[in-house]
Amino acid sequence: MKTILVIGATGQIGQRVCHTLIERGHSVRAIVRDSQRASELEHLNLEIYKVDLEDDFCDAYEGVQKVIFVAGSGSATGFDKTLLVDLWAAKRAIDYAEEEPSVEHFIQLSSFGADDPDEINSSIKPYLIAKHITDEYLTKASLPYTVLRPGKLTNTPATGGFTCDRPSIGEDTSISRADVANAICYCVEHDSTKIKVVELFSGHETIERILG
Repeated sequence: MKTILVIGATGQIGQRVCHTLIERGHSVRAIVRDSQRASELEHLNLEIYKVDLEDDFCDAYEGVQKVIFVAGSGSATGFDKTLLVDLWAAKRAIDYAEEEPSVEHFIQLSSFGADDPDEINSSIKPYLIAKHITDEYLTKASLPYTVLRPGKLTNTPATGGFTCDRPSIGEDTSISRADVANAICYCVEHDSTKIKVVELFSGHETIERILG
């Protein structure tokens, strides 16, 4: 059984990813910072690895085949955490994966707008810059990768419908966190998703058609 490392496992998308992978019979190792929130993930096939991403977390990679980076500093933190978590921790996560021979796929959650942060006039521009830099870093690494760049995240139920065509200005650019989590799990289970950078929005196509 392959071991999947989920970095950012207690976030809204991270929890969904962990639960879905476990339901599908995968072995999951979850990096968490908060022990209280880790209790929400307890399961026989889930191993908790408690560490702050600002510290060394390379030991969590031992024997891991798939790495999922869904960690984020959060909207309530300052730009210092954007730098330390969204950029520096992500960069180190990629480095650790390159150093672990067992890793065969790195899946990174990015964001719509990370391709060119100057195009979007938004308060989250520092976050988009961090994602732009780490996306570029990952695509130049020796790892097979998948970068997913979803639109505005919502808490609506999963629809199972996607599009990778960027909506026109003024149109809805959103997608549910549940759908994004399902897309990440699809990447885990399908090698056809490797070496791809894909924007994701709510649409009418299946994830198989978008990422297959």
